[in-house]
Amino acid sequence: MTYFSETDLIINPDGSSYHLHIRPDQMPQRIIMVGDPDRVPLVSQFFDRVDTKIQKREFVSHIGELNGERIGVMSSGIGADNVEIVMTELDALVNIDFQTRQEKNIKKSLQLIRIGTSGSIQTSIPVDSYLLSSAAIGFDNLAQFYAFDSPFMLNQQSLDSWAAKIQYPLPLYGARASKKLTEIFSFMPFQGYTLTAPGFYAPQGRQIRMKANLPSFLSDVSANPFEEEMICNIEMETAAYYAFAASLGHEMISLNAILANRMTNEFSKNPEGQIMGLIQLALDRIASQNRP
Repeated sequence: MTYFSETDLIINPDGSSYHLHIRPDQMPQRIIMVGDPDRVPLVSQFFDRVDTKIQKREFVSHIGELNGERIGVMSSGIGADNVEIVMTELDALVNIDFQTRQEKNIKKSLQLIRIGTSGSIQTSIPVDSYLLSSAAIGFDNLAQFYAFDSPFMLNQQSLDSWAAKIQYPLPLYGARASKKLTEIFSFMPFQGYTLTAPGFYAPQGRQIRMKANLPSFLSDVSANPFEEEMICNIEMETAAYYAFAASLGHEMISLNAILANRMTNEFSKNPEGQIMGLIQLALDRIASQNRP
């Protein structure tokens, strides 16, 4: 049985995970994931009650109940590097015994629903629409450190060929959304492949004062489908969520409020309203799953 050392799995003196500061006994089975810590109370205000509030660094968690089910909402901060921390510690909280530091024989699968913002890279997907990420391709550096392994991972040979086509020099990885959660949220008006970038400016085709090394990157991705699947939008977390969830045995879906269209240079006139609309849509759908 695998044992995890004190430096591999750091546990706080109160028995909580190092960054998230959550104890195993506090964990719900279903968690809403957001990026912005200020968005956590915007979600939890719709819970029937909130029993626990935790904050450490950018990781803010509210845990309570919705329609008879224990549920949580948690902020990850920005980027795939933060998702790596969040997903590793969430999995440890349910699949490692914090007393013995040993992996449990019976594994638990979490349901994780990301509610985030994104930019469209197709003129056919307008500002102020909602999109479900059916799969995501990661342009960050996680592929250099993790051997992601799951039938839900995208074919690596196809990814390498596609990267060469768009003249991208670094290794890519990709994974699909949970089939179960995709069915639950199938009402979303748009579904498609998502690109996960390692930054907000040049990695997403923006240039302010610093010159980008790949100035045509965004238009190249927009014009080149992956295995006949159009790349619909760009953001900074979804591929990491999907790869970790697939490899660790968790259900994960990413729901996007499209606040910008990068091809037409349009931005939402009411971004907060769009985010609130997506929060309410998602929570209504979750609550309906528990109604008799």
